[in-house]
Amino acid sequence: MPHPWTTVEKGSFHRDLHSLYVNKNLSIKEIGKILLLAESTVWNRLVRLGISSRRHLKLNCNNSSRKITIPSTYTPKLAEFFGVMFGDGHVGSTQVTVTLGTKELRYVQHVALLMGDIFKTKPSIFLKHNRISDSKYRMVYFGSVEAVRWLLDEGLVHNKVKSQVGVPQWIFSKREFMKAFLRGFFDTDGSVYRLRFGVQISFTNRSMPILTALQRMLKKLEYNPSKVSGFHLYLTRRRDIDRFFCEVRPNNPKHQVRFLKFRKCVGTQVVNGGRL
Repeated sequence: MPHPWTTVEKGSFHRDLHSLYVNKNLSIKEIGKILLLAESTVWNRLVRLGISSRRHLKLNCNNSSRKITIPSTYTPKLAEFFGVMFGDGHVGSTQVTVTLGTKELRYVQHVALLMGDIFKTKPSIFLKHNRISDSKYRMVYFGSVEAVRWLLDEGLVHNKVKSQVGVPQWIFSKREFMKAFLRGFFDTDGSVYRLRFGVQISFTNRSMPILTALQRMLKKLEYNPSKVSGFHLYLTRRRDIDRFFCEVRPNNPKHQVRFLKFRKCVGTQVVNGGRL
Protein backbone atom coordinates (compact mmCIF):
# COMPACT_ATOMS: atom_id res chain seq x y z
CA MET A 1 0.00 0.00 0.00
CA PRO A 2 1.50 3.38 -1.00
CA HIS A 3 2.47 5.68 1.83
CA PRO A 4 0.26 8.70 2.46
CA TRP A 5 1.45 11.97 0.95
CA THR A 6 2.00 15.13 2.89
CA THR A 7 0.06 18.21 1.81
CA VAL A 8 3.24 19.62 0.24
CA GLU A 9 3.95 16.41 -1.68
CA LYS A 10 0.38 16.15 -2.96
CA GLY A 11 0.40 19.74 -4.15
CA SER A 12 3.77 19.33 -5.86
CA PHE A 13 2.77 16.08 -7.59
CA HIS A 14 -0.53 17.57 -8.76
CA ARG A 15 1.11 20.68 -10.22
CA ASP A 16 3.73 18.64 -12.08
CA LEU A 17 1.32 16.06 -13.51
CA HIS A 18 -1.39 18.56 -14.40
CA SER A 19 1.17 20.68 -16.25
CA LEU A 20 2.65 17.75 -18.17
CA TYR A 21 -0.43 15.57 -18.70
CA VAL A 22 -3.17 18.17 -19.20
CA ASN A 23 -1.57 21.47 -20.21
CA LYS A 24 1.26 20.06 -22.35
CA ASN A 25 -0.77 17.01 -23.43
CA LEU A 26 2.14 14.59 -22.94
CA SER A 27 1.61 10.84 -22.76
CA ILE A 28 2.27 8.76 -19.64
CA LYS A 29 5.37 7.33 -21.33
CA GLU A 30 6.75 10.81 -22.07
CA ILE A 31 6.02 11.99 -18.52
CA GLY A 32 7.81 8.94 -17.10
CA LYS A 33 10.96 9.80 -19.02
CA ILE A 34 10.87 13.40 -17.81
CA LEU A 35 10.23 12.57 -14.14
CA LEU A 36 12.34 9.40 -14.19
CA LEU A 37 9.38 7.31 -13.07
CA ALA A 38 7.91 4.01 -14.25
CA GLU A 39 4.77 4.36 -16.38
CA SER A 40 2.80 2.43 -13.74
CA THR A 41 3.90 4.96 -11.10
CA VAL A 42 2.78 7.88 -13.26
CA TRP A 43 -0.59 6.22 -13.84
CA ASN A 44 -1.08 5.47 -10.14
CA ARG A 45 -0.33 9.10 -9.26
CA LEU A 46 -2.88 10.33 -11.81
CA VAL A 47 -5.50 8.06 -10.27
CA ARG A 48 -4.68 9.07 -6.69
CA LEU A 49 -4.75 12.75 -7.61
CA GLY A 50 -8.08 12.45 -9.42
CA ILE A 51 -6.73 13.62 -12.79
CA SER A 52 -9.03 12.07 -15.41
CA SER A 53 -7.63 9.95 -18.22
CA ARG A 54 -7.18 11.82 -21.52
CA ARG A 55 -5.89 8.93 -23.59
CA HIS A 56 -8.09 9.87 -26.57
CA LEU A 57 -6.28 13.24 -26.76
CA LYS A 58 -2.73 11.89 -26.70
CA LEU A 59 -0.82 12.10 -29.95
CA ASN A 60 1.03 8.83 -29.38
CA CYS A 61 -2.21 6.95 -28.71
CA ASN A 62 -4.25 7.79 -31.79
CA ASN A 63 -1.76 8.24 -34.59
CA SER A 64 -2.78 11.89 -34.83
CA SER A 65 0.81 12.97 -35.29
CA ARG A 66 0.79 11.71 -38.86
CA LYS A 67 1.92 14.08 -41.58
CA ILE A 68 -0.63 16.54 -42.89
CA THR A 69 -0.76 18.92 -45.84
CA ILE A 70 -1.07 22.66 -45.28
CA PRO A 71 -3.47 24.33 -47.76
CA SER A 72 -1.65 26.35 -50.41
CA THR A 73 -4.65 28.44 -51.54
CA TYR A 74 -7.85 29.83 -50.09
CA THR A 75 -10.94 27.88 -51.16
CA PRO A 76 -14.66 27.76 -50.27
CA LYS A 77 -14.04 24.50 -48.37
CA LEU A 78 -11.35 26.19 -46.29
CA ALA A 79 -13.70 29.13 -45.67
CA GLU A 80 -16.39 26.71 -44.47
CA PHE A 81 -13.86 25.02 -42.17
CA PHE A 82 -12.93 28.41 -40.70
CA GLY A 83 -16.62 29.06 -40.10
CA VAL A 84 -16.86 25.76 -38.23
CA MET A 85 -13.75 26.59 -36.18
CA PHE A 86 -15.00 30.07 -35.28
CA GLY A 87 -18.22 28.40 -34.16
CA ASP A 88 -17.59 25.18 -32.23
CA GLY A 89 -13.90 24.63 -32.99
CA HIS A 90 -10.89 24.80 -30.74
CA VAL A 91 -7.19 25.13 -31.49
CA GLY A 92 -5.16 23.51 -28.71
CA SER A 93 -1.41 23.32 -28.31
CA THR A 94 -1.14 20.22 -30.50
CA GLN A 95 -4.66 19.44 -31.75
CA VAL A 96 -7.50 20.84 -33.83
CA THR A 97 -10.90 19.93 -32.37
CA VAL A 98 -14.57 20.47 -33.18
CA THR A 99 -17.14 19.57 -30.50
CA LEU A 100 -20.68 18.67 -31.58
CA GLY A 101 -23.82 17.09 -30.13
CA THR A 102 -24.52 13.37 -29.97
CA LYS A 103 -27.56 13.75 -32.25
CA GLU A 104 -25.50 15.31 -35.06
CA LEU A 105 -23.75 12.17 -36.35
CA ARG A 106 -24.28 13.00 -40.03
CA TYR A 107 -22.87 16.47 -39.53
CA VAL A 108 -19.99 15.06 -37.45
CA GLN A 109 -19.12 12.86 -40.43
CA HIS A 110 -19.33 15.88 -42.75
CA VAL A 111 -16.88 17.84 -40.56
CA ALA A 112 -14.50 14.87 -40.46
CA LEU A 113 -14.56 14.64 -44.26
CA LEU A 114 -14.04 18.40 -44.54
CA MET A 115 -11.02 18.29 -42.22
CA GLY A 116 -9.61 15.26 -44.03
CA ASP A 117 -9.99 16.83 -47.46
CA ILE A 118 -8.34 20.11 -46.45
CA PHE A 119 -5.40 18.69 -44.49
CA LYS A 120 -5.11 15.28 -46.21
CA THR A 121 -5.45 13.35 -42.97
CA LYS A 122 -7.98 11.10 -41.26
CA PRO A 123 -9.51 12.79 -38.20
CA SER A 124 -10.70 10.76 -35.23
CA ILE A 125 -14.24 10.84 -33.84
CA PHE A 126 -14.67 10.32 -30.11
CA LEU A 127 -17.84 10.09 -27.99
CA LYS A 128 -17.18 11.91 -24.71
CA HIS A 129 -19.18 11.67 -21.48
CA ASN A 130 -19.01 14.61 -19.09
CA ARG A 131 -19.76 12.98 -15.73
CA ILE A 132 -20.14 16.32 -13.94
CA SER A 133 -23.01 17.55 -16.14
CA ASP A 134 -24.04 14.00 -17.18
CA SER A 135 -23.95 15.06 -20.83
CA LYS A 136 -22.43 13.49 -23.91
CA TYR A 137 -20.93 15.02 -27.03
CA ARG A 138 -18.83 14.03 -30.03
CA MET A 139 -15.36 15.36 -30.74
CA VAL A 140 -13.83 15.43 -34.23
CA TYR A 141 -10.09 16.03 -34.02
CA PHE A 142 -6.63 15.46 -35.41
CA GLY A 143 -3.22 16.24 -33.98
CA SER A 144 -0.61 18.32 -35.76
CA VAL A 145 1.64 21.02 -34.37
CA GLU A 146 2.20 22.20 -37.94
CA ALA A 147 -1.53 22.63 -38.56
CA VAL A 148 -1.98 24.41 -35.23
CA ARG A 149 0.78 26.90 -36.02
CA TRP A 150 -0.62 27.55 -39.48
CA LEU A 151 -4.16 28.11 -38.19
CA LEU A 152 -2.87 30.52 -35.54
CA ASP A 153 -0.94 32.41 -38.22
CA GLU A 154 -4.15 32.57 -40.28
CA GLY A 155 -6.12 34.27 -37.52
CA LEU A 156 -7.49 31.57 -35.24
CA VAL A 157 -6.68 31.71 -31.52
CA HIS A 158 -6.67 29.37 -28.54
CA ASN A 159 -9.54 31.21 -26.81
CA LYS A 160 -11.97 33.11 -29.06
CA VAL A 161 -13.88 34.79 -26.24
CA LYS A 162 -10.88 35.88 -24.19
CA SER A 163 -9.07 37.19 -27.28
CA GLN A 164 -12.25 38.70 -28.83
CA VAL A 165 -10.92 37.56 -32.18
CA GLY A 166 -12.21 38.79 -35.53
CA VAL A 167 -12.62 36.99 -38.89
CA PRO A 168 -9.64 36.91 -41.32
CA GLN A 169 -9.93 39.49 -44.10
CA TRP A 170 -9.48 36.96 -46.91
CA ILE A 171 -12.95 35.62 -46.12
CA PHE A 172 -14.40 38.92 -47.39
CA SER A 173 -12.52 38.80 -50.72
CA LYS A 174 -15.09 36.61 -52.53
CA ARG A 175 -18.82 36.05 -52.23
CA GLU A 176 -18.29 32.28 -52.27
CA PHE A 177 -15.90 32.53 -49.33
CA MET A 178 -18.41 34.54 -47.31
CA LYS A 179 -21.25 32.11 -48.10
CA ALA A 180 -19.08 29.15 -47.15
CA PHE A 181 -17.95 30.78 -43.89
CA LEU A 182 -21.56 31.60 -42.99
CA ARG A 183 -22.50 27.99 -43.73
CA GLY A 184 -19.85 26.56 -41.41
CA PHE A 185 -20.59 29.04 -38.65
CA PHE A 186 -24.36 28.65 -38.83
CA ASP A 187 -24.08 24.85 -38.87
CA THR A 188 -22.25 24.97 -35.52
CA ASP A 189 -23.33 28.18 -33.73
CA GLY A 190 -26.60 28.99 -35.44
CA SER A 191 -30.24 28.10 -34.86
CA VAL A 192 -33.58 28.27 -36.63
CA TYR A 193 -36.89 28.55 -34.82
CA ARG A 194 -40.47 29.57 -35.34
CA LEU A 195 -41.92 32.92 -34.41
CA ARG A 196 -45.63 33.61 -34.11
CA PHE A 197 -45.88 34.84 -37.69
CA GLY A 198 -42.83 33.36 -39.36
CA VAL A 199 -39.37 31.87 -39.00
CA GLN A 200 -36.18 33.41 -37.62
CA ILE A 201 -32.56 32.33 -37.71
CA SER A 202 -29.87 33.46 -35.30
CA PHE A 203 -26.09 33.43 -35.02
CA THR A 204 -24.65 33.25 -31.52
CA ASN A 205 -21.14 33.91 -30.23
CA ARG A 206 -19.55 35.61 -27.24
CA SER A 207 -16.90 37.31 -29.38
CA MET A 208 -18.32 40.63 -30.54
CA PRO A 209 -15.84 41.03 -33.43
CA ILE A 210 -17.08 37.72 -34.87
CA LEU A 211 -20.71 38.83 -34.72
CA THR A 212 -19.80 42.17 -36.27
CA ALA A 213 -17.97 40.34 -39.07
CA LEU A 214 -21.02 38.09 -39.67
CA GLN A 215 -23.22 41.18 -39.89
CA ARG A 216 -20.80 42.71 -42.40
CA MET A 217 -20.84 39.54 -44.54
CA LEU A 218 -24.62 39.37 -44.58
CA LYS A 219 -24.86 43.01 -45.64
CA LYS A 220 -22.28 42.51 -48.42
CA LEU A 221 -24.41 39.60 -49.64
CA GLU A 222 -27.51 41.88 -49.69
CA TYR A 223 -29.22 40.44 -46.62
CA ASN A 224 -30.83 42.54 -43.89
CA PRO A 225 -29.38 41.41 -40.56
CA SER A 226 -30.42 42.84 -37.22
CA LYS A 227 -28.17 44.78 -34.90
CA VAL A 228 -25.92 42.70 -32.67
CA SER A 229 -27.79 42.21 -29.40
CA GLY A 230 -26.88 40.09 -26.39
CA PHE A 231 -24.32 37.98 -28.28
CA HIS A 232 -26.88 37.30 -31.03
CA LEU A 233 -27.43 38.36 -34.63
CA TYR A 234 -30.69 37.65 -36.45
CA LEU A 235 -32.25 37.27 -39.87
CA THR A 236 -36.02 37.69 -39.68
CA ARG A 237 -37.28 38.76 -43.11
CA ARG A 238 -38.98 35.90 -44.92
CA ARG A 239 -37.17 36.53 -48.19
CA ASP A 240 -33.77 36.66 -46.45
CA ILE A 241 -34.33 33.33 -44.70
CA ASP A 242 -35.49 31.64 -47.92
CA ARG A 243 -32.44 33.01 -49.74
CA PHE A 244 -30.13 31.92 -46.95
CA PHE A 245 -31.25 28.30 -47.11
CA CYS A 246 -31.17 28.29 -50.93
CA GLU A 247 -27.83 30.11 -51.42
CA VAL A 248 -25.79 29.43 -48.29
CA ARG A 249 -27.20 25.88 -48.01
CA PRO A 250 -26.44 24.79 -44.43
CA ASN A 251 -25.02 21.26 -44.24
CA ASN A 252 -26.24 20.41 -40.73
CA PRO A 253 -29.37 18.24 -41.18
CA LYS A 254 -30.91 19.50 -37.93
CA HIS A 255 -31.15 23.01 -39.40
CA GLN A 256 -32.55 21.75 -42.70
CA VAL A 257 -35.22 19.67 -40.98
CA ARG A 258 -36.27 22.44 -38.61
CA PHE A 259 -36.43 25.02 -41.41
CA LEU A 260 -38.63 22.84 -43.63
CA LYS A 261 -40.86 21.95 -40.69
CA PHE A 262 -41.38 25.55 -39.60
CA ARG A 263 -41.62 26.79 -43.18
CA LYS A 264 -44.39 24.33 -43.88
CA CYS A 265 -46.30 25.62 -40.85
CA VAL A 266 -46.26 29.23 -42.08
CA GLY A 267 -46.87 28.43 -45.75
CA THR A 268 -44.90 27.23 -48.73
CA GLN A 269 -42.65 29.83 -50.34
CA VAL A 270 -41.43 29.58 -53.92
CA VAL A 271 -37.81 30.70 -54.26
CA ASN A 272 -35.90 31.01 -57.51
CA GLY A 273 -38.62 29.12 -59.34
CA GLY A 274 -38.29 26.06 -57.09
CA ARG A 275 -40.28 24.81 -54.13
CA LEU A 276 -38.41 24.46 -50.82
